[in-house]
Amino acid sequence: MPPVKELHYFNELGRARPVRSARARDETGRKLLENVRFLSARSHLDLEDYGRLFACKGSRISGDITPAYSMLNDEIIERVVNSFPNLKVIFLARDPVERAWSQLSMGVRLGMIDKFDATDPEEVICNLLNPGVLIRSHPSKIVARWKRYVRPENFRIYFFDDLKENPAELRRSILRFLGGDPDKPSGGLKPHDNNDTAQDKLRLTAKVRDRMAQFFEHELKACASELGARAKSWPTRYGFSLLLYFWDLLDDSIDLFFWCDWIC
Repeated sequence: MPPVKELHYFNELGRARPVRSARARDETGRKLLENVRFLSARSHLDLEDYGRLFACKGSRISGDITPAYSMLNDEIIERVVNSFPNLKVIFLARDPVERAWSQLSMGVRLGMIDKFDATDPEEVICNLLNPGVLIRSHPSKIVARWKRYVRPENFRIYFFDDLKENPAELRRSILRFLGGDPDKPSGGLKPHDNNDTAQDKLRLTAKVRDRMAQFFEHELKACASELGARAKSWPTRYGFSLLLYFWDLLDDSIDLFFWCDWIC
C-alpha cells in the first residue's frame, strides 16, 4: 500500500497535497508521494501515470484507499474503470445517521466545520445539508453509481457494523476477495485498535438522533432494500417499518405501469 492512507488523486485535481515524507519508510515510498504531488497539481486526469505509481509493486496486490472517491461523478468513475478493467472496488457502508454524525464530529474537531449547537436538531440539519456531508451520507446512491460501471464480480460491499463487531473476520473476507492470503500477518496492530477513541467527539442526544433519523428515513430504507445484509436492520434501529417502504415502491411501480400503458 502507499505510505499514506488516502491519495485523493481523483477528487483533488489541481490541488497538490503536501508530501508527508516522514511517513515514507523507504525511497520507493518517498518517490511515490512525490509523484502523487506532481500528478495532483495537474488539472486533468492522467490515468497512465496514476497506474505507474504502483509499478514498483511487482506481483503484490496494491491499492488506493480514499473514502472521498465515493463522491466521484459518473464520468470519472467510467474513465477509471475503463482504464483498469480488472480493478476491484470495495465500499464500506455505514448507517447514514451514524456516518453523518461521525463526519460532523470530526469536521468540528479538525476545524473543517464551524462549531454549532450540537443539541439543536435544526442546526444539525443545516450542517447535514453541507454537500460534502450530504453526498457521502447516501450509501445506496454511491453503490448504484459505482455498480453502473464495475462488473459485479469486481465490486463488494462490506459493513461498518462488521468492522466494529468482528474486524479480524472482516479483514479475512476482504483479503479473500482481493485474492490475497488472509493468514499472512499484516503488521502489529490488534483488531480493535482505534486511534480515534481518545479524541473529543460531539455528544449525540436522543432528540438529535431522532431528528437525524427522520431526515435519513428514506435512505435508511433504501439501504435496507438495495444493500441488504447488515443494512436490513438500520431502519428498525429508529423505529421505521420496511413494509410501508415496499408498499410505496409497489404503488410507484403500478403508477408507472399505467402511465406507460397510456403512453403506448
